[in-house]
Amino acid sequence: MGIQPIFSTRAHVFQIDPTTKRNWIPASKHAVTVSFFYDANRNVYRIISVGGTKAIINCTVTPSMTFTKTSQKFGQWADSRANTVYGLGFATEQQLHQFSEKFKEVKDAARLAREKSQDKELANTALTIAAPQDLSDELQSPPVMCVNGPEDKLFRSQSADITLSSEKERIKKMLSEGSICELNLEAELFTLQDSNTKLVAALHEANANVEQWKKQLAAYQGETERLREQVADLEAHVGQGPSDLLKDELTQSLEELEALLKAKDEEIHILQSKKADYHEMEHDRDEAIRRLRELEMRNSELERRIQNTEQNLSNSLEDRDRMDSEIQRAIEILDIKIFDLNDLRQSMVKLIDK
Repeated sequence: MGIQPIFSTRAHVFQIDPTTKRNWIPASKHAVTVSFFYDANRNVYRIISVGGTKAIINCTVTPSMTFTKTSQKFGQWADSRANTVYGLGFATEQQLHQFSEKFKEVKDAARLAREKSQDKELANTALTIAAPQDLSDELQSPPVMCVNGPEDKLFRSQSADITLSSEKERIKKMLSEGSICELNLEAELFTLQDSNTKLVAALHEANANVEQWKKQLAAYQGETERLREQVADLEAHVGQGPSDLLKDELTQSLEELEALLKAKDEEIHILQSKKADYHEMEHDRDEAIRRLRELEMRNSELERRIQNTEQNLSNSLEDRDRMDSEIQRAIEILDIKIFDLNDLRQSMVKLIDK
């Protein structure tokens, strides 16, 4: 999926009251898992915490963020994008220290990733500027002078500005829709990963208990057979009398062992039923992953459309720049013509006066 876990811990999550900006509002009823993740697709680091099916924290770490320890077991940081402040309450001071150190490491990594991304963008921009551009036939042909020429070009420039504004609004809308889909996908993905981890741990524990109980069952069965053989030998070689008491004790021990075996059999059946439920939940998880992949494909298509729109917008900006340069050239030619006409008029006036 392109998302790699880096560090996880458990803490109580709080958010600042948006009204008073002073009081803390609990975002979870109990301690939840708070994790650092690296998103390789977008080259960003994130802090994510999921409670049930809801994303409590979905914060992109930036170099300007600072994690502040306000007490021995509590720390906070501000997220300007979400316009809120998150607070974490830890069980021990050591957990707070570990989270603070990891926050500093991730912030430095985010700064390095941003610098590399900016260097790459500058290099791409330089290559784009240095690339040769084909001139159209319209630019190569000499300008045609007419009475309404500049006004017509100015009107076309205003129309291009209106078109560019509408294109920008449409791009913003498409980007916001893509971000919402991505947040929903990430929240559902982390919920599935958390559930899958818990189910796998429960399955391993159940399998270990089953194996242990099977060994105990085999030992109990062997002990039962041995006791039965002893009872049969005593009945065969010893008459009535003191052997009756021993027989009763052995019978009682045998009944206790059979009851214990029955209880272990019931526990094994319960574990087997839980294992069947786990397979069903695993099927549901596969179905959810399939849906996530479909949504990712839709998101990729949306990004492709955004790139095409941005390319069209760039072409429109280039056309507007070309029109502006043509208008400037036409104005300069008009100024020259007017100056020549003025000189001609003055010369004619001088001739008439003579």
